[in-house]
Amino acid sequence: MAAPSPNAPRAVLLDLDDTLVPWQTLTHWQWAWKPRGPVLGERHAHAAIKRSVHAWDRRRWAGLLGEEPPTDLPAYRAFLGSCLTEVAGHPLPSEESAAVVERFLHPAHEFEQFPEAQSALKALQGLSVRVGVSTYLPQDVARTMLRRSGLPEELLVLSDADGPELSLPRATGFRAAAKKLDARPSQTIYVGDLFWSDVRAAARTGMRSVLLDRHDTWPRVTSSRVRTLTELAELVRSPPPAEPAGAPVS
Repeated sequence: MAAPSPNAPRAVLLDLDDTLVPWQTLTHWQWAWKPRGPVLGERHAHAAIKRSVHAWDRRRWAGLLGEEPPTDLPAYRAFLGSCLTEVAGHPLPSEESAAVVERFLHPAHEFEQFPEAQSALKALQGLSVRVGVSTYLPQDVARTMLRRSGLPEELLVLSDADGPELSLPRATGFRAAAKKLDARPSQTIYVGDLFWSDVRAAARTGMRSVLLDRHDTWPRVTSSRVRTLTELAELVRSPPPAEPAGAPVS
């Protein structure tokens, strides 16, 4: 019998927001900005959120490459403020915008759920791989998201509480998360919904990175892409690539 590959998956690391738990949704923005109405225009709001999230993805990537300052929580708050402007169609007064961003970060409403999340996690755990969740969001926010989605808070292995030097998408953060799952980066499958600051950033550490593209947002990505979390179990069972995706960086 052939010896198992040294890069056989030992762990699956999942991005939190919009990968495991819905976050940038019309429902969430409705609650944060107009909880009593009027109802936000679905077509406009979805387009505004999509544009903003793509811009945030490239902003995080630029920070990783040193083309702009690294992103942090104030940068994320600024991004949420710009997303609100897009959703509203015009700038709001600064005090109102700050209050909406604060409500967005600390929601009191019930979270939406991806219907396959719990069964997909159960399937992965049945394959004897460690499963963890990573995020750049504040720890209290991340734990609330998991708890209200019916998922174990113990899944969280990396958040802002681990310090700015491990803040994603830095390579040090991905490596630290893999280590907490008792795996090397080459033994870790990373799953995220953003192409640049999730998938490309993780691949630079040697991880086998996978893009979760539920809504065909990244049509030009033809490999390492799945449409649902239920596909992850098959990825774990499939032979690992001969070489890790992406070259390790210091």
